[in-house]
Amino acid sequence: QVQLVESGGSLVQSGGSLRLSCTAPGFTLEDYVVGWFRKAPGQERQGISCISRTDDNTYYADSVKGRFTIFRDNTKNTVYLQMNSLKPDDTAVYYCTAGKFFAGGYYAENLVDYWGRGTQVTVSS
Repeated sequence: QVQLVESGGSLVQSGGSLRLSCTAPGFTLEDYVVGWFRKAPGQERQGISCISRTDDNTYYADSVKGRFTIFRDNTKNTVYLQMNSLKPDDTAVYYCTAGKFFAGGYYAENLVDYWGRGTQVTVSS
């Protein structure tokens, strides 16, 4: 019933940048912790980032910390993931996610109530 829609996935060269967007028609994202998971081929689905409802706390997995930035534009009901210095290991399907609780030190599936369908990011070497 709740729809999260990701966009912005594409093919990008190693070292390049990409910005993913998450929107939610009929759903107010500012009322939820919003984040991103990714599923790489042969890998576990991993929570890589999330942002608190107050927009003053963020979490990043070690694999993306320092390269990725999550931020909100509540006027557009949109959450973004800015991805810089991309590596081939970043190749994955990226999912926008939403839930009620910000844990601080991790982002796992038990924190997620809603999932988007995913958008493909491919980083060439």
